[in-house]
Parts: sequence; structure tokens; C-alpha cells
Amino acid sequence: MSETDVNPPADRPADDTVLTEARGQRIFLDGVTKRYPGQDSAAVDDIRMEIPAGEIVMLVGPSGCGKTTTLKMINRLIEPTSGRILIGDEDVTRKNPDELRRHVGYVIQGAGLFPHLTVAKNIALVPRLLDWDKDRVDARVREMLELVNLDADTYADRYPRELSGGQQQRVGVARALAADPPVLLMDEPFGAVDPITRQRLQDELLRLQEELHKTIVFVTHDFEEAVKLGDRIAILDMGSTIAQYDTPEAILAEPANEFVEGFIGHGAALMQLTLTRVRDVPLHEAAVAHVGDDPAAAAAAAVALGREHVIVLDSSERPLRWLSLRDLRRADALSQVTPDEHLESVSLSSTLNDALDTMLTSSHGVVVVIGRRGRYEGVVRIETVMDAIQRIPAASRDAGRVVR
Repeated sequence: MSETDVNPPADRPADDTVLTEARGQRIFLDGVTKRYPGQDSAAVDDIRMEIPAGEIVMLVGPSGCGKTTTLKMINRLIEPTSGRILIGDEDVTRKNPDELRRHVGYVIQGAGLFPHLTVAKNIALVPRLLDWDKDRVDARVREMLELVNLDADTYADRYPRELSGGQQQRVGVARALAADPPVLLMDEPFGAVDPITRQRLQDELLRLQEELHKTIVFVTHDFEEAVKLGDRIAILDMGSTIAQYDTPEAILAEPANEFVEGFIGHGAALMQLTLTRVRDVPLHEAAVAHVGDDPAAAAAAAVALGREHVIVLDSSERPLRWLSLRDLRRADALSQVTPDEHLESVSLSSTLNDALDTMLTSSHGVVVVIGRRGRYEGVVRIETVMDAIQRIPAASRDAGRVVR
């Protein structure tokens, strides 16, 4: 998974797709309780909750409310004191816990990779426990690295210490998906990376979900992350009491009570930007040049469009860097172009809030939008984001709602 890959366009060719067999299964928590010896109150008290198959459900709430305990009871890393947990039609509280965990993906903060194992061996752990033959395991490792857009020839034999934080997290996701589980549990998986990498990992998760349709239960302390990723959000109070369980749109528009209002905070109106994806707004076209083009012709095309910079693309249509008209005066300006590691970009899965945050650090007044395999799609201008902000109050009034 490159740092910049996003959701594929609808017309993506079939040979560019990685398929898995198992889709998500419904999870049902039926009166699940966890009591620890010596404590007066339950850590999780009689929670009842249905998580639909193939959806991302976010668990959020204050520290100590039991959201991680609830998550870990699903794969029985923590044993429930009472109640039932159904995955599909099977009560997994009656299942061998080791067998259960081999069929439930689990991703934690910092990826949790074994440092003494290579990337390939980390990914192969569960398939080998399931007695897959060597050829099948090797093929699956390569497929998983392709799925998360890490080149197998480059990364398979590396050790976790040789990877960036974002790359480690991608390998963690690949390992969790290696045995094709219908359920994926994620415990604050992106909390230990920088904000830019976090945004891109979030986008990657949305892209993967469009392909795989797993049932994902995701714990986060960040409500904005919950709004961005979740099909539904469960806001938990102490003891995992469900204060509100609904879609992000419904929670932002109609908080159920004062606790939910306080948890959302005063930025709910602006947070509506998180409900709009970059793919949902019109993109603009920048002046574009390719490596190997004639710099003079590229400069003339930029001037004709009223632009002072061009975005340079490689042979795979991936953006490399901005060059100014002054840069293009050099005869060799486009012969060899070094990628700009700090190029401001967002994906089609990014939110307008992501675009605004990225734009504020850009010196070009626009942010580059990339698609599948990092291909250039266009740019988002500040005017597009401002128009969306201006529409937020009007849209809320038209719907007969008050955004609080």
C-alpha cells in the first residue's frame, strides 16, 4: 500500500484487482458483561449491539469506558463474564479461543509485528498455523503485499525495523487479512503515526474495504476519525453503555443527549466536511507535464491556462513534483525529475477536511488528488472547500435539522 493509493475508479480493469473469498459476517453482542475480581462496577455492563455484515463500526468514548475491552472480547483475548457473542450464527464464546483467533483479523497500534521475523514470515504466520502448503503461503504473501501496495520483491525479506511506521502498519493489516477472515478488529491502529501518514492509512483502509467488504470493528479516541471511517459509530459511556449508535450523519445532526453533544464538541458544523469525500466534489485541472516532455512546450501550455506552475507526472501518471515556469527555462528540466517527498496530496477517499488541512500547508493554493496506484486525478482548490463550508448551514436548515 503506497502512502498515496486510493479507491479505484469504477472502470478499473479486472486484472488490476485483488480478490478474496470471504466477506464480512454479522456480529451480535448479546448481554455481554465483563467483571474483574475486586472491582465494584463492571468494565463492560450488559452491552447489546448488532454490527452488520460488511460494515465499519467505530467504537468511541472517554478513556476507561470499556471500548477496548469490548473489542477484545469479540476474539476472546479478554473472556466475557457472561453473555453471548455471535459471529454469523455461531456463538464464539463456546469455540476454542485459539481456533477463533485464527479466523478473526486483529490489528493494533504500532502494527505489533514480530521484530525477528521478515515481512513475509510475519504475514505467513496464520496461514502456516492453518497448515497451508508452502506454495499457497508464498502466493498469499505476495497477494497480500500487492493488496496493501508494497512491492513483494522489495519488502518481503525486510525486517520491521527497516520499515517506516506507515509501512509497518500496512504489513500489520496484510498479516491480519492473510487467512481471509470475515471479521477484522482494529484497536487504535493509526494512533502512533504522524498526521499525514494517518490520513493516508485511513484512505487505504477505505479503499481496501471497497474491495473486501469485511466486517470491521475499530476502536478510536478520535471522533473525527470515527466520522471519516465509520458506516456507524457507537458512542460509549462508562461500562460500555451505548449513548448513541447511528450513522455519522445522524449523530452530527441530532446528538441523542448532552453527553453525546459534549463528546462531539463545538466543531460539529465544520466536521460536516468530514462527511464529504474528495471524489464527491468537482476536481480542477492543473497544468501537467510528463518526464521527457519539452520544457518550452510545457511552459507555453501552462501560460495558456494562466498557470505559473506545472505538476510533473511519471510514465505511470503518478505526480512527482511541481515545477515553476522559471524551472522550465532549463532545457533539461524534464529529463530527470526527482520525486518530492513532501508533495501535498490527498486521495479520492480523503475528506474535504483532509484537503483543507493539506491545503493550508501548500504554497500552491491547491492540493493534488491521486487515484488508484497513485495516479493523478486533478486538483482541489480552496474555493471548492469554501463553497462546501458555506453550504453546511443551508443544508442543515433544508433538512429541518439543527447542527449543534
